[in-house]
Amino acid sequence: MTNTMQDKDFLEYVVKAIVNDPDKVSVTRTVDERGVLLDLKVAPEDMGYVIGRRGQTAQSLRTLLKIIGNKNNARVNLKIYDPNEAARGPRMSRENVSARNIDTSSVDDLKI
Repeated sequence: MTNTMQDKDFLEYVVKAIVNDPDKVSVTRTVDERGVLLDLKVAPEDMGYVIGRRGQTAQSLRTLLKIIGNKNNARVNLKIYDPNEAARGPRMSRENVSARNIDTSSVDDLKI
């Protein structure tokens, strides 16, 4: 196993060990100027195992991947594909939600 693929192979190994359907686990590795991005896809019914209670499993995976990346002088990020999010559509950012709810007619009345 080469150093450049340690992160991907590690992620596949760990995730396949914790899900019920390891055949549906896929990891795509892309490299750009910002570092390494690992895209993880699992069966929808296995998302809970990968995310964990309050996101602890996902956070632990990210921490371990950062350690592997530091060892190889690379910045490694993990993106977990959520099939439910694709069906709902993209989330609005906090800025967009806040901007949409602001009543600008009273801005002139503010005294700062």
